[in-house]
Amino acid sequence: MSAVEPLAPGRRDAITDVRGVRVGHWTSRRQATGCTVILCEESTLGAVDVRGGAPATHETEVLSGANAIRRCHAVVLTGGSAFGLASTAGVARWLAGRGVGVETKAGPVPIVTAAAIYDLPTGRNAFPGADEGERAAARATGRRVAQGSVGAGTGATVAKLLGVEQELKGGLGTASLVGPRGLVVGALAVTNSVGAIVDPETGELVAGPRGEGSGDMRTPEQAVVERVGGTDSFRTNTTLVCIATNADIEHVGVQRLAVHGHDGLARSIVPAHTLGDGDTVFALTTGEVATEPHDLTTLGLMAMLTVERAVVRSVRLAEGLAGVPSAREWREGSGKRG
Repeated sequence: MSAVEPLAPGRRDAITDVRGVRVGHWTSRRQATGCTVILCEESTLGAVDVRGGAPATHETEVLSGANAIRRCHAVVLTGGSAFGLASTAGVARWLAGRGVGVETKAGPVPIVTAAAIYDLPTGRNAFPGADEGERAAARATGRRVAQGSVGAGTGATVAKLLGVEQELKGGLGTASLVGPRGLVVGALAVTNSVGAIVDPETGELVAGPRGEGSGDMRTPEQAVVERVGGTDSFRTNTTLVCIATNADIEHVGVQRLAVHGHDGLARSIVPAHTLGDGDTVFALTTGEVATEPHDLTTLGLMAMLTVERAVVRSVRLAEGLAGVPSAREWREGSGKRG
């Protein structure tokens, strides 16, 4: 029996390992917010799956299997809650200026779909607008992707089961895997969850609600038992994901990749998909590599694994901001209680 090549990270270990996908950020550390643009002009199909109970989205219905276009030219992940969705106008403006979009008699109309996280309390109630979205689009490249407290992950926070007073910094992360015959799946995640962050590979608690002493974290089980009082911290969350692949699959297959992306969230965020989260997963394909019927199962596994790695990385690489320490700073005793 011939040896089977294992799944392995791509050259950049990022969503940009899918040829034709580019990523750009606009970041304001002073305002503790930002936006991230994933340009995908060469994508052939797109899909979305919303599982959280409090989403803030834009143009997601265009990706529905019942509709005509079922593709987009850019995905925007943004801070600023529903206000931040204004950044999509700048991305559309930038694309249209370059002749990108669905052809109409009046010229190209770019399809820009988006979702937002609620990060307003972290900074100064600021949000990205059209100009900031345009800047992020103009900065997009297919090279390495900046991670941590950047772009849409700038104001993200996690582990709010005991309230925002015990939260830690979330952020933005990305990962990729290369599979059989050159199939590639990449994911980018913006983690802003009520739940704690767990590394599925090791079982390690990466970020839990802060305890009494420096470095102490509560597990999700402990936090649920200890929790008293209101549910305000359950209204300030959402994890956003964009998955991309080069696999030539039909729209139903792209939709399944978005579904499998939520498996990665459920394995790395405990709990995920709460009523106060707007957890949303986009999936795209460039359709470059021919597939066999059984490849869809492999691609689903790759989507799950890249999403969970992107989530864990987004928190490990985050930096303390606006009085909220990162998990690393809290463990090392250098992070002060906010």
